[in-house]
Amino acid sequence: MKTIEKEFFNTFTDFQCLILAHMNRGDINGVTATHYNIIEFILRKENATGKGIAIAFNISQAAISKQLKFLINHDFIIQKQDENDRRKFNLSVTEKGKFIIQNSETFRKNITQQTASILTSRELEDFNYLLSKVLHQIKL
Repeated sequence: MKTIEKEFFNTFTDFQCLILAHMNRGDINGVTATHYNIIEFILRKENATGKGIAIAFNISQAAISKQLKFLINHDFIIQKQDENDRRKFNLSVTEKGKFIIQNSETFRKNITQQTASILTSRELEDFNYLLSKVLHQIKL
């Protein structure tokens, strides 16, 4: 490994540890980006349903059902039968789920504000460009 690659690896590892340490404070191990997006969608959409989420995310109801089961079993969301249509189940976010969204947004704001205060405008522009480039090309 080249010296610059090793330096980048070490820096990125430190950054990853910062993020993971922050996430672990909220007891959200196992929560994926998909889970986060589902929780946020439910929080912002009144009377969300599995079918509505599947349509919004353009994925099958079977796939969304698996994700919802995880979130329900881990007390991030709850499912209640609709009073008017007993075939329909509405989803809502628990306090634990709300904590994830609020904590994550606060963390993102703090990191971006601190980064913006450390870098010059030009450096921030370059950093944003490079990060966007990597994110659009990376395949996991």
